[in-house]
Amino acid sequence: MNDLVNVWQETVSIPTYPIGKAEKNPIFLEKRVYQGSSGVVYPHPVVEKISDTKINKDYNALFIENEYIKVMLLPELGGRIQMAWDKVQQRHFIYYNQVIKPALVGLTGPWISGGIEFNWPQHHRPSTFNAVDYNLKENEDGSKTVWINEVELMFRTKGINL
Repeated sequence: MNDLVNVWQETVSIPTYPIGKAEKNPIFLEKRVYQGSSGVVYPHPVVEKISDTKINKDYNALFIENEYIKVMLLPELGGRIQMAWDKVQQRHFIYYNQVIKPALVGLTGPWISGGIEFNWPQHHRPSTFNAVDYNLKENEDGSKTVWINEVELMFRTKGINL
């Protein structure tokens, strides 16, 4: 059955409300309680503006698919699973937000709903809207893996998902 699994990269265009430029000076917030954390974000930059104008933006999407499901990941948006389609039931089995419209509710500003985001070292991680590294791998046994990883800046920890 492994030979029925496909992995690939593809450019997808998604309507997107772009984020503004990050603040050029680091923000040291030590007394702001944010969803159970201290609110400290340094050395991450903070974004405090979302455009009111939607554009079509191209993203490098990663796909993994077998006879039952098709999953799309977006490494440019934190490696999140943006779409997961059940091919048997002919429906999305996680919420598929077809427009990228961030709200300034994340630890460093932008955060989007829908899909599945990866969280380390805490809930909505500070880099949830940043690009992550990835690798598509065909293994010796014929299976295939999509690796998503980053080195988190605050604690210098490496998180890896597959």
